[in-house]
Amino acid sequence: MASLDRATEAEGYVPTAAPGFYRPSTTLPITAHKRALIYAITTYPVTILIGETGSGKTTQLPQFLHSLGGFTKDGKIVACTQPRRVAATSVAVRVAEEMGVKVGDEVGYSIRFEDMTGPTTKIKYMTDGMLLREALVDPLLSRYSVVMVDEAHERSLATDVLLGVLKKVRRRRKDLRLVISSATLQAEEFLRFFTDGEGESEVATIVGIEGRCYPVDCLYLEEPTEDYVEKSVQTVFDIHLKEGEGDILVFLTGREEIERTVRTIAERSSELHPRAPQLLPLPLFAGLSNDAQLAVFDAAPENYRKVIVSTNIAEASVTIDGIAFVVDSGFVKLRAYNPHTGIETLTAVPISKASATQRAGRAGRTRPGKCFRLYTEKVHNIVLPDASIPEVQRSNLAPTILQLKALGIDNVASFGFVTPPPAELMVRALELLYSLGALDDYARLTKPLGVRMAELPVDPMLSRILLASVEMGCFAQILSIAAMTTVQNVFIAHNSDSNSKNVSESKKRLFAVEEGDHLTLLNVYTAFTTRGQKAAKWCHEHYLNFKALTRAVSVRGQLYRYLLRFYPDLASRNCDAATEVEIRKCLVTGYFAHAARMRPDGTFRIAGQEDGEVLWAHPTSVMFNRKVDWVVFHEVVETGKKTFIRDITSVEKKWLLEGAPEYYRVREGRGV
Repeated sequence: MASLDRATEAEGYVPTAAPGFYRPSTTLPITAHKRALIYAITTYPVTILIGETGSGKTTQLPQFLHSLGGFTKDGKIVACTQPRRVAATSVAVRVAEEMGVKVGDEVGYSIRFEDMTGPTTKIKYMTDGMLLREALVDPLLSRYSVVMVDEAHERSLATDVLLGVLKKVRRRRKDLRLVISSATLQAEEFLRFFTDGEGESEVATIVGIEGRCYPVDCLYLEEPTEDYVEKSVQTVFDIHLKEGEGDILVFLTGREEIERTVRTIAERSSELHPRAPQLLPLPLFAGLSNDAQLAVFDAAPENYRKVIVSTNIAEASVTIDGIAFVVDSGFVKLRAYNPHTGIETLTAVPISKASATQRAGRAGRTRPGKCFRLYTEKVHNIVLPDASIPEVQRSNLAPTILQLKALGIDNVASFGFVTPPPAELMVRALELLYSLGALDDYARLTKPLGVRMAELPVDPMLSRILLASVEMGCFAQILSIAAMTTVQNVFIAHNSDSNSKNVSESKKRLFAVEEGDHLTLLNVYTAFTTRGQKAAKWCHEHYLNFKALTRAVSVRGQLYRYLLRFYPDLASRNCDAATEVEIRKCLVTGYFAHAARMRPDGTFRIAGQEDGEVLWAHPTSVMFNRKVDWVVFHEVVETGKKTFIRDITSVEKKWLLEGAPEYYRVREGRGV
């Protein structure tokens, strides 16, 4: 897929004499297939495009279609969906540069809480979730002449739902053209899905485009390693000292591992001889700011070798030029929803063979490369699954079912999923939505509550809290809290040294509220917008993330406009009298399904599951090492051997019973 790099020939850009100006590369593999692709798309309703990363499909195909004129006349738009926000924004920037236009004009993008499009937009990059949200307002997606679903092989939840919706839309819109783009050979599965009950030869065709790649040698460990993070660091230095030129890409599972690895490499690199080539470690994960993500694509300073330490975001969604060596830990962090406990965890699991192939391919984009796999060849051949389990079979389906109901698809059990989800996941989601008040006794969307919950661009639990806050007279405070939970890394340390971290912790205590993290986040937001006057200098002095807080201000404004549409008199309502008790009660209206009770040893158990999974307060929480009885929390994260809960607030048991009587009941002698 498209790179964020500003000048990578392999993705369709060749630098010219004028810095910052790029022209399409005529040597891209997709160029040779232009006529065949245009014929297929104009002839068949569905085109399955098999194109490896580097073929130019993401950046060039929408331009091919736009250049024909017919697909973008009379206000029509060519859409290209991406599974990740960073990909949607970066590809739009690249294509706008190539076409010589500003982002937001002829080429634009749309992601959650950020829309850079205008009345003249002809090519639109967007997350698949955003196109689904547009279908709520325009069920036939009448603005679009072509919808290209990119990276369909990743099988994200939103992608699978979008494919099912597009299948229904296509049967009612004969003029709509669909392009399903995948980097792996799943063409036959997608072909069967779209031609179910119809003649294949009339509905869909498969077009293959070779990628541009160089040979990559894959090296394995002779014996398994006990600590793949430390082994990654050792391998980086082995490459640096023994191999030739070229940057290094390391695949790890999440932010904590990545930051620890970046810190360790930086510390050990300082021990190298001053005149020897140095290492420049850089992190890459979804929670980073756009600037921090873009930094990995800048050329390294003279006498430096870049080491990009990334999550699986670099497998396909972004491509970094200059990578000659890949270090593959063999693990990825995936979401897994347990319908029995009702909690969704992020857990590190072995990657699939398909992912291993994708990772190795990063080293062969512009030159021959090497991939150092931190596992044995036997593990690769026998233990690793062929492909990852699709998200739809391991996720909380409540947001999906709510959206399908809002689209008018009442019989969700018969909805055309590419891969049907397990029945127990469907049942659990329906139970939760019923308890939230979004569905009635007949599993139909309630009016107005369920309809409004579906319209809000947040999780159903949080949307229920936002709507309840209006009736409870604390919407101003809940809006700020909701906005703050959508951003990451609010509290930061300026440096990796222990002194900076200690100062950061002491600054954090200035905002801390003993009742929990949500009220602490409210304090931070209030201080930033009042005493701090939304200034970067104030954030730096208080060890706060200025860009995250600025984004929270923007998100809050958008959420406020949603509520204002539902409640036109909102501006005249006063929230000044709202107390912390009312705010905490309001949080219970949505987070009741994420309630836990502390045990004498300081651990937590989910309500009603005394013998269930052991949970710990996350070390970043103000509730860490604090005694409390009942809490509600925002999310669960698995790190190492512990399962942590994050964004925690203390509550009363009676609030749970009052707020969700259908969900909880008092059992004799056992409590909730």
